[in-house]
Amino acid sequence: MNKKLFTSESVSKGHPDKVADQISDAFLDACLSADPTSKVACETLVTTGQVILAGEVHTEAYVHVQDVARRVLRQIGYTFDGIGFNADSCSVLNALHRQSSDIRQGVEVSADDSSVGAGDQGMMFGFACKETDCYMPAPVYWAHRLMARHAELIQSGEISWLRPDAKSQITFLYEGNKPVAIEAVVVSTQTSDIPTIDEIRTTIKEQIVDYVLPSHFVTKDTAYHINPTGRFVIGGPHGDAGLTGRKIIVDTYGGASRHGGGAFSGKDFTKVDRSAAYATRWIAKNVVAAGFAERCEVQVAYAIGVSQPVSIRVDTFGTAAQGVTDAQIADAIRELQPFQDERGQSHCVLTPGWIIGRLRLNYPSGYPLDAEGQPTNPTGWTYQMSAAHGHFGRDIFPWESLELLPELKPFLAQLCETS
Repeated sequence: MNKKLFTSESVSKGHPDKVADQISDAFLDACLSADPTSKVACETLVTTGQVILAGEVHTEAYVHVQDVARRVLRQIGYTFDGIGFNADSCSVLNALHRQSSDIRQGVEVSADDSSVGAGDQGMMFGFACKETDCYMPAPVYWAHRLMARHAELIQSGEISWLRPDAKSQITFLYEGNKPVAIEAVVVSTQTSDIPTIDEIRTTIKEQIVDYVLPSHFVTKDTAYHINPTGRFVIGGPHGDAGLTGRKIIVDTYGGASRHGGGAFSGKDFTKVDRSAAYATRWIAKNVVAAGFAERCEVQVAYAIGVSQPVSIRVDTFGTAAQGVTDAQIADAIRELQPFQDERGQSHCVLTPGWIIGRLRLNYPSGYPLDAEGQPTNPTGWTYQMSAAHGHFGRDIFPWESLELLPELKPFLAQLCETS
C-alpha cells in the first residue's frame, strides 16, 4: 500500500488575517441585509490599535462602519487591555468608495444574454472527497475543529489566560487515499504572561487536542508541538498585521485541491471568485455523494461581464465509478436544471444568475440582522459565519446541501446501464 503524509493548517477567529476577513464579511452582511442588491468589495487591514476598511461599494444601505468593526472585535474576544488591540479603544478608519460604474454595468447586464454577468475574470475550483462525513479532506477538517474548540474556550472564559490569536496544523498518514493516523499536531495559541509553559501545554492538550481529535487516529507515535517557541504573549494585530484574503488555502481545502487565487471575504455574490467557488464545491460534493467518484474537483472559468462560463472541467483523479469518465460527469453537470427567477428569466447552469438563484446567495437565511448585527434567525447563516473555520464542510451553508442528488443520480444510473 502506498503511504504518504499530508499536512493542512487552520487559524483562529483571532488570527489577524481572520479578524480582517470577519470584519469585511460583517460589513457585507450589513449592506446586504438592508439592500439585497448591494455590490461590495471590502478589504480590511488590522494592525496595532487600528482597523482600516477600504474598497468599493454600491448600496442604498447606511452602515455604521465603526459599529460593525467594534462589534466583530468584541465577538472574537479582543476585549483585553494591555495586548495592543482592543475593540473599544482601537481607531477605525473608513476609506471605502463608490464602485466603478464600468464594473457595475457588466454585472447588472451581461455582454452575452442580458443576465447577471460575472464580476471578474478568473478560474475557480471546488473539491470533495470521502475522507470525512462532510466530504472534506481530513487534515483541514480536523485542523478547523481544533480552532473551533479554541473559539469556544475564548467565548466561555473557561481558561482565563487564553487569548484570541491561534493556529493549528495537522499531519495525516495516508494509505492510498485513506487517512489512517495522525502523524503530528501543532497548536500555537496566544496567552497572557501568567501561566508557565508546562501549564499551557498540558491544558491545551487536554482541553483542545484530546477533546477534539478522534482516538482512533492517534497513535503512540503521534507528535505534539504546543506553543513550540515557549512563549506567545505578543499576538493578534499587535504582533502581526492582518489583511483580508490572505488565508485562501485555510478557507478552502488545506492544499488538498487547487485554488484559483481569488479570495472570498468582503465580496458580494456577483463576484465569481466567491460564488463560483461555492457552486463548484456544491457540485463536487453532490457528484461524490451520488457515487460518480471517490474524489472530485470541478473547475470553471469566466470572462468579466459574461454570464456563461468559458470552461467547465472535471477531474476525479482516477476514482470515477466503473464505466464513467470525467467528460461524462462534466456533461451531467451541464444538464443540471436551470434556475428561473421571479421575472421568468431562465439562467443556465453555472452562470452567476444560476449560482445566486439556486444557492439563494442574495437572501442568506440569517437576514435581516438585528440591532447588534446578529442573525434574526438563530439557525440561519450569514457571510460572516463563513469567514472563520473554513467556508466548506459545515451544513449550515446552502452550498453544503445535497439537493442536487435527485438530478445527478438518474444520469449516473443511465451511464452505468450503458457501460
